[in-house]
Amino acid sequence: MRTTHRTDGSTDDHTSGPGRRLGRRQGRLAVLAAGGLAAAALVAGCGSSGSSSSSAPANPPAASSAPASPGTTATTLKTTNDPHLGTIVTDSAGFTLYRFDHDSANPPTATCNGGCAALWPPVPATGTTASVSGIDAKLVGTVTRADGSKQVTLAGRPLYRYAPDQKPGDTKGQGVDGVWFAATPTGDRAGMSGSGGSGY
Repeated sequence: MRTTHRTDGSTDDHTSGPGRRLGRRQGRLAVLAAGGLAAAALVAGCGSSGSSSSSAPANPPAASSAPASPGTTATTLKTTNDPHLGTIVTDSAGFTLYRFDHDSANPPTATCNGGCAALWPPVPATGTTASVSGIDAKLVGTVTRADGSKQVTLAGRPLYRYAPDQKPGDTKGQGVDGVWFAATPTGDRAGMSGSGGSGY
């Protein structure tokens, strides 16, 4: 019985030894795992700070676009001589500006909105005073559009560009649907109708 007891005791002592080793190994593994998690957390932390820093540069473009507005302190209108239409009004880049017969000059009212405005982009009113060349500045004004934006007017008529005009000097919008015409320096229709096209 004592021998058996000793054998049981020694067996218990023997198994408890490896058990302790396993416990120590598991403890070390737990420490290593915790260390790995900590490292992962640090990496994740760096990643999040990187993403926040990478999102920070998103602001400079917005800020860089702000200085562009001072560059457009005034809308520029000027005149050019078209061989077929005579003297017409253009923007600063030389694109022809048009008037729409469905608009009103008195009071100034812009009726080209939505899809119409996509094809005929309104000339935006920027700054407080328009810069003009060959045009009486007293004829230049602004009108508030349905969306709240401001549009340049000439003799009360809102001015537009025509999207299919791809280069300065194009007059593809002249005579479209019998209601769109290049504007003269006095805000009237330019002299001759074009071949027309699709419009509003």
